[in-house]
Parts: sequence; C-alpha cells; structure tokens
Amino acid sequence: MKPFSVVTFPSVELLEATSPLPEGMKVGLWDFVSPPVGVELAEIEVAVLPYMAKFSDLQDVTSAPNLKLVQTQTTGFDGIRELVGPNVSVATAHGVHAASTAELAIGLAIASLRGIGESVRDQAMSNWNPSQWPGLADRKVAIVGVGGIGEEIRKRLVPFEVELSRFGTRARTDAHGEILAVQDLQAHAKDIEVLILIVPHNGSTHHLVDAELLAALPDHAVIVNVARGPVVDTDALVKELESGRLRCASDVFDPEPLPADHPIWKLPNALIIPHNGGNTGAFMPRMSALLKRQVVAWAAGEGSENLVFKAGE
Repeated sequence: MKPFSVVTFPSVELLEATSPLPEGMKVGLWDFVSPPVGVELAEIEVAVLPYMAKFSDLQDVTSAPNLKLVQTQTTGFDGIRELVGPNVSVATAHGVHAASTAELAIGLAIASLRGIGESVRDQAMSNWNPSQWPGLADRKVAIVGVGGIGEEIRKRLVPFEVELSRFGTRARTDAHGEILAVQDLQAHAKDIEVLILIVPHNGSTHHLVDAELLAALPDHAVIVNVARGPVVDTDALVKELESGRLRCASDVFDPEPLPADHPIWKLPNALIIPHNGGNTGAFMPRMSALLKRQVVAWAAGEGSENLVFKAGE
C-alpha cells in the first residue's frame, strides 16, 4: 500500500489532539463548509470527515481529485461509500463510540421502565406521584445487532438480571450463547418486553421494525433505538405510541432532526434524545487515540484500522 502524506482534519481541536503527526506528513484543515486551508484540493489523499455533519454538507468531498481514503468519526457510514465512489476507501470510528452508546442504551431502557420522563414532568408541576413501574430486572430483553456496540450492551445488561435474547444476521452460537437470526425476529416478538436496536442501516434493515413487528410486541413493550432512525417505521411507531400500547426511548429518529411539529414530541410514552449516543466526554480522547494510530499507519503505507471499504473492491 502506498503511503499517504497529505491529510486534512475538520477542526483545529482534532488536529491538535492527534498531534504530533509523523514526520513529513502534510496536514490541512477542511470542514467541508469552507475550502481547505493549508493544502490544495489536488494534494489531499486522506480526509477526516466532520463528526455528525449533515450528509448534504459532505458533497464537496468529491471535489478532491486525488482523494484515496476518508475517515469517518462515526461507527455508521450510511451513504459514504456511494458518495465517494469506488476509487476511495472508507474507514470508520468503530469502537470509539461503543461504551458511550451502550451506556445510553441501558440508560434509556431504565428511564422508560422506571417512568423517569413522567417523574420529570411531575417535578415541573410539583406533583408528588408515587407509581409502580416495571423496572429492568426480570424483563425479557432482545438486542438486535451483535457487533461491537451490541456486545457492549450485552455486557452491561448482565448485572440487571434480565432474560436476554440476541439477534444477528444469521443464527449461530458464540461464547455467550445462542444468537437468533434477525429474519426470525417477528416470530419471537411476542416474548420481547424491551427491544434494543443497534444494527447498521442498510437495505435489509430499513423499516426492520415495521407495523407488523410492532403489533406483535406485547403491551407496554419498550423500543430502544440507538441504531439509525430509518430502522424503525416512524409512522407505525407513532400510531402505537398514540394508542398508549407501547413505549419508546430513542436516540435516533426518521426524520432527523425531528421537526418541531412532529407528533412524537407530545407523546408522554416517548423519551426523545437528540442523537447523543456517542457524544460524551469520552469521544475526543478515544477518537484522537484512533487517529494517532491511523496517521502512523497511513504514513508507513500500512492498512487502516476499521476499513469497511477498500478502493477497487
């Protein structure tokens, strides 16, 4: 693999956190809002993409004629491969967000199952309202997605004494027991009280949770989505929430951001987080640690970590 010697960072903060860089590496700043600073477009070989940028703001990545690799700051890479084309490799931030996203998934489940949202609203009205909530202990919990973040969620669920099932792309057994096939999710839905979603969004997972699956879940089941908004059919979810039969605690939505007039805002059984899964104080140290390893590999002509698409394949 040919060494890469010209890299752009989306911010001074991330560049400084990644420094010192390998000797001879030329760097610039490119936030995809303004033209690159410190390097010419034609020089750029690697571009680190901004964190959580709107997809429409990344279109200028195609203006760098000699670009060889893009590095995301997210685990997901929806649409990036299609955007950059077949001649540009794609590496992700797999692992950087695993702990923070897993802790949010557990937090959302607990918050919904213990009525935390309702208690916050009661507090605003000085309303003392003791109630019995289901709680997480003894619940039948399903994790849909058994990748790195799914595994971190599994580990964190162990002390909560839940009845756990896991679903992956195919049925198999690993060191922690049985993994069921996602295609069989519908058949098991009647036994799922907490549905935690952490799958990538692609053609096979678009609206994976649709009206039929939602209808098969038991009354008072909670949908926890820390994957991508379109994994769930939003219209179907809203109908179930409006009926009062189900609850949701979600970090992601479709559309995103949620319009101010979207009906889900006003539903008391919906807990809404504005896509904050990986956005904690742990993000910058972990992202810079990954980039420190990446720039050394790039300068030496070694393979990137977390390469999800290799140019020419």
